[in-house]
Amino acid sequence: MSPDPADGDTIPRVFHFVFGLRKQREQFHLVFYLCLRSCLEVNRPERICFYYHYLPYGRYWDLIRPHLTLVRVPLNRDLESHYGRLSGHHRYSYAHHADFIRVEKVLECGGVYADMDTLFVNPLPEHLYRKEFVIGRERDVFCPVRQVSRPSLCNAFFMGRKDARFLREWLAKMPEYFDGTWSNHSCYLPHEISEAHPDWVHVEPEVTFYRHMWTREGLADLFENVVTDHRDVCSIHLWNHLWWDRHRTEFSRFHHGLITERRIRDVDTTFNLIARRFLPDDGGTDLMRMMAYRGRDAWGRLAGIPDRVRHGFARRMASLRERLTR
Repeated sequence: MSPDPADGDTIPRVFHFVFGLRKQREQFHLVFYLCLRSCLEVNRPERICFYYHYLPYGRYWDLIRPHLTLVRVPLNRDLESHYGRLSGHHRYSYAHHADFIRVEKVLECGGVYADMDTLFVNPLPEHLYRKEFVIGRERDVFCPVRQVSRPSLCNAFFMGRKDARFLREWLAKMPEYFDGTWSNHSCYLPHEISEAHPDWVHVEPEVTFYRHMWTREGLADLFENVVTDHRDVCSIHLWNHLWWDRHRTEFSRFHHGLITERRIRDVDTTFNLIARRFLPDDGGTDLMRMMAYRGRDAWGRLAGIPDRVRHGFARRMASLRERLTR
């Protein structure tokens, strides 16, 4: 466990978020607004740095944008060279770019990083700001390469001082560990560093940041059931990549279309009860602006068709290569 730094040498109360690393083809969703709004109200940060490549749009973006420090970032060119030797992993490219950006920015500036599908519940304890680096444990994650479950420190939430030793080591080793998968460079690697250098890091238990896990039971507790005991919870991770698409149902039948202001107000679930206090009270968007947003959505869906065809073809080719090489 990392020792507390000297007085005054603390983690800055600056929060970092990464978004818009893919072309924006639909409006900034309510769930992302709730992430940023809950951060503002629960943690009272000095500043929220919002890193993007493609700028969001929409009513919820208009509401939250004045509270953010916008920073446009380039995409990581080195990743493209890695994709040349990897098959079928371009579907994760936006997440891979974000994996590198988040570590770079907290190393450079210090502060707190959180994924955009985070809902803040209780303020971060003061003692965490006095650590050199803090990250949370999640449940062991199955590794498709080794065919076993491995310990994982999840990169969806972490906080550190500027130039923290853990962050330097993590960023230095990420290119070596990057294999195109979801977890090797982002979650397994931090665990390995924590084992090698326990004095560089403070590891929080699951409950602090991951009270409801990515299992079917965990997602049901979030979006269908009512769990009210969140005494030791700072934030909740929503694992939105597992349920966002209405056609993906192996983890949950819940999907992003069910997160609306009306449903949050009218239906009691764990997520809705926490999110309810962060809903906007602006009275809605005027008709002309709403029509403009919907027109942009329609154009985005049309423009995205070639990308979906290309990605589908790439997945089929990768699957074919795997069958031929068995």
